[in-house]
Amino acid sequence: MTQYLLSVHMVDGEEPPAEDVMQQMFADVDALNADMQARGVWVFAGGLTEPDIATVVQQRDGEIVTTDGPFAESKEHIGGFWVIEAEDLDAALTWARHATVACQAPVEVRPFQDEPPA
Repeated sequence: MTQYLLSVHMVDGEEPPAEDVMQQMFADVDALNADMQARGVWVFAGGLTEPDIATVVQQRDGEIVTTDGPFAESKEHIGGFWVIEAEDLDAALTWARHATVACQAPVEVRPFQDEPPA
């Protein structure tokens, strides 16, 4: 089984959904999480805070520098994610279809790199 990252993409400046729509999204995501867990594909999931409170840590000229984030200056950012284990890309894409409906946002699917042989 391969692990996949299903990342939820948000766009700054878009109107937030109405409260009833937001509550339905929360319920749909909770139901999706429960289904993923019951079927044994769920590894981990989480929602992220706004990118403007991120902190970036990087090495510059041999020194560790910490700055206010976000790292990428962009209107688009990752708002949350799932890590799942799936048989193949087709299975991961099926879960992503459910995810995009539940969270009402685009979902990008990326496999994790294979571990190098020991």
